[in-house]
Amino acid sequence: MADTAPEPTLVIACGALAREIMALIRHHGWDHLKVQCLPAELHNRPGEIPGAVDRVIREAGSRFSRIFVAYADCGTGGELDRVLAEHGVARLPGAHCYEFFAGSHAFAALADAESGTFYLTDFLARHFERLVIRGLGLDRHPELAPLYFGHYRRLVYLAQTDDERLRVMAREAADRLGLEFQEQSTGYGELALALARQADAGAEVALPWPS
Repeated sequence: MADTAPEPTLVIACGALAREIMALIRHHGWDHLKVQCLPAELHNRPGEIPGAVDRVIREAGSRFSRIFVAYADCGTGGELDRVLAEHGVARLPGAHCYEFFAGSHAFAALADAESGTFYLTDFLARHFERLVIRGLGLDRHPELAPLYFGHYRRLVYLAQTDDERLRVMAREAADRLGLEFQEQSTGYGELALALARQADAGAEVALPWPS
């Protein structure tokens, strides 16, 4: 008897995770996972994330037997969870992408060691100028930098890949903000495990993710 084809699953994802999610899908052949990304810029307006996710779920209707949301809470203060509870949909673990990339225990240790930490992922290192500098208006009003970053002491680059170009960009971001630089290799962390479960592939995903 032929194996039953996996059920089609819609993954509603933050645009900041698109590269990593598509790489995992290609690598593991999870073709039944269909991805719809919301703009990464919503992270600067987290209050809009729950409504945006709700609209996509409702628009999906009966076209997908399963839906998974590739967001953490991401600054919504529990509002995203309230939306997902209404639809019976699960999401990524943790408060934000830094936590599920690093892993909950490792991230807690980082936070305990220095609460004044600004985090970058591969995506944020790549788009630091657009999302942080221009996104916060610091290109027009650099005098606001102490208001945004005065309480930070270090920048931790959570690296999904071993990419020297991104490492340089992350260091430059730390220098620009006047912060101590630290790098921690995470691979794809709990993102890979969560997608594996949605793909019915179990938890046999190599960590950290190879570059």
